[in-house]
Amino acid sequence: MKRLLLAVLLALPVVAKPLTPLVPPGAIQPRAPGYQAAPVLPTLEWEPRPHQIHQVQYTGNGHIEVAHALILADPGSDEEFLLGLTRQAVRGALQARPGLHQVDVSVYHRSNYMSFGGPPPILTASVPRGRLAEFEQDGLDFERLWSHARARLHPTHRDGDVSATEGPIVFHGSERQLEEDRSLQQDAYGDQYGLFFRGNPRHQRIALTFDDSPHPMFETLLLDTLARARVHATFFCIGRNARAYPYLISDMVEGGHEVANHTYHHLRLPGLARPVVHEELELGKTVLEGISGETVRLFRPPGGDYSTETLEIARGLGLITTFWTDDPGDFNNPGEAIIQNRLVEHLRPGGIVLLHDNVQETIDILPAFLELARTQGFRIGTASQLLD
Repeated sequence: MKRLLLAVLLALPVVAKPLTPLVPPGAIQPRAPGYQAAPVLPTLEWEPRPHQIHQVQYTGNGHIEVAHALILADPGSDEEFLLGLTRQAVRGALQARPGLHQVDVSVYHRSNYMSFGGPPPILTASVPRGRLAEFEQDGLDFERLWSHARARLHPTHRDGDVSATEGPIVFHGSERQLEEDRSLQQDAYGDQYGLFFRGNPRHQRIALTFDDSPHPMFETLLLDTLARARVHATFFCIGRNARAYPYLISDMVEGGHEVANHTYHHLRLPGLARPVVHEELELGKTVLEGISGETVRLFRPPGGDYSTETLEIARGLGLITTFWTDDPGDFNNPGEAIIQNRLVEHLRPGGIVLLHDNVQETIDILPAFLELARTQGFRIGTASQLLD
């Protein structure tokens, strides 16, 4: 009984400023020993290599290895020249590492490159080793290549808190509305007026969800890991990431996974003008539906921050605002043991697990966690399956 009460409290929303924060006991997880930066990935080197091929990293999931090549383009580089650099990066990586399953490439303007969260890439590609000849032949028409110059949708880079990471759920609104949301969270389950905190606690099912997708290199490793475990998950995708790596969204759908909305630019929504919030949700939904061919049903606010206005706009777009019950804080790279222990500690019927797609430690511990959940009698699936 105590464990169930603690599990409920851990997911309760808190009121954000300008109201006095109301933090239920246990809502904020203590900083655990072992927090560290993401492990440094090994790199591939070969000569001769153009200076624009800035870095080529690789990693694996115990079964396959995937590399990611970062290309920083000089001013005035045209599409054909960028394609040539991409081909050299793919060929060079595959030759330098014969066991590679796939090479992903991201091309940025050198002048404004600010890592993955900055201005988006101008060309991307994902080339499995077995499709190298096809890539060489098709060039810019290759199925797994995207070019900004050819894209129809051209939203601008929006300044804001694009580094928002999920923490305790934060509600921006009145105490009365907070109490109503708490009541729904504690006493109800499923979709309640466009709010979705958990599934039916009488059913031995949990949902597996991943935020901030898609990321090159890591996405393929994660999808391969899930396929080997025969598990389907929900991916809350950032629209601008999906637009730049559309083939990874297609891979999710082909693998039987659910694609969901995490806004277009990954901005914290409360405090933004209503038209901006509407655009963030609508554009994210439009991009994802255009790629997947499926209706996007669920939405998760970046940072867990939401307000009455957020819910109204989401409902108006046919979206269900979806939260979680189990967040091990994997984005902080606390260590495999800590992630695993936290996942297991908060595992319960109707639970929604929150993870991130670009964390090596998560990919490494996922098979063991999924197997453990199954031995405890849990059926693992998408978030929408908890609503059905």
